[in-house]
Amino acid sequence: MNILLIEDNFALANQLVSFMEGLGWQVDYAAEGHLGVQLAKQQAFDVVLLDLNLPDQDGLQVCKVLLETVNARPPILMLTARDSFKDKASGFHAGADDYLTKPFDLRELALRCEALARRRQLFTQHSIEIGPLKLCRRQQQAWWSLQPIALTTTSFQILQKLMEDHPYPSSRRELINSVWPTNPPESNALKAHIYTLRKSLDTVVGRPLIHTISTIGYQLTGLNDV
Repeated sequence: MNILLIEDNFALANQLVSFMEGLGWQVDYAAEGHLGVQLAKQQAFDVVLLDLNLPDQDGLQVCKVLLETVNARPPILMLTARDSFKDKASGFHAGADDYLTKPFDLRELALRCEALARRRQLFTQHSIEIGPLKLCRRQQQAWWSLQPIALTTTSFQILQKLMEDHPYPSSRRELINSVWPTNPPESNALKAHIYTLRKSLDTVVGRPLIHTISTIGYQLTGLNDV
């Protein structure tokens, strides 16, 4: 895998680089946020490992810049000693895909990187399938146990993002940026479209699949409970 490590602690960075290169992975290293963003714009990475405490700018800001400026942005795994729920929520709101608290087991880091890379590869394919729920990008259609689900264009885009992020929640910011990247709607528009999508899914599935995650956004759950 091709990894971008943005970390200002040289001792930790050296340990991570040695470990990942020992796995046969290619690692590019940046000690500052602006250099990390520059590298991400220049080449494709499978995963970005991003520290929150950087000398030139906060890692949350770096995460937002990567989300807004890098085409085909790779998944971001945040590395930080901040372990409160509020800190984790801030990371996910900024666009992070996963969160690992320091100190951590290097083996767990490797497993999380591999999982994020697999998810990215899966979601670049034409179809996404999680349990009985299937979505086809080409046909702009979704099914539950082979039964078609009637979706508006916006509902389809929201469902696609929720499936891409599964089993993790999608923040409201991520959903808005995904569906309306250049022209964000009024603040209540997303809530209204989520309501419409819920009705479409509930009609076919017979039970709720989309759950509201307080202070974060929305999450698909119960896809394998059949």
